[in-house]
Amino acid sequence: MARPENNSHVDEVLKKLDGQHAKYKFMEYNLIAKKTRLQSQVPELKRSLTVIEKLEKQTEEFDTQFLLSEQVFARAKVPPTQNVCLWLGANVMLEYTLEDAKKLLTQNIAAAETNLEFVNQDLDFLRDQFTTTEVNMARVFNWDVKRRQAAKAASK
Repeated sequence: MARPENNSHVDEVLKKLDGQHAKYKFMEYNLIAKKTRLQSQVPELKRSLTVIEKLEKQTEEFDTQFLLSEQVFARAKVPPTQNVCLWLGANVMLEYTLEDAKKLLTQNIAAAETNLEFVNQDLDFLRDQFTTTEVNMARVFNWDVKRRQAAKAASK
């Protein structure tokens, strides 16, 4: 920054650093949204896996309640079964055997937990970048203040 050609470009440098800071904020916002989604997805997948394991052990018909809509439940008798339908998202539901459903859910849990670790690492990296960018902005600003004070003192 101490180069003579940068004397008149302090505002441009600060604008670039501010733009970089804004990009990091946007990336952080997206990563936090992804982290929140993954944090809610993992327990949901684990609950589904627990239900599959219960169905594997179940040899007799049993009663349960299932959700029809928000706060509305119905009672049902569930016969012993070897197949379940899994909601995959994007309006897609597929029927799987209990064994295949268990494998798929286990894989999905592992993938979600791995992705959550990567998101946490990315957030840590971004926090470091925030700090570095903010320190650089402060240094450039302080350098400019000192430069102007020195120029003012020299002109007296």
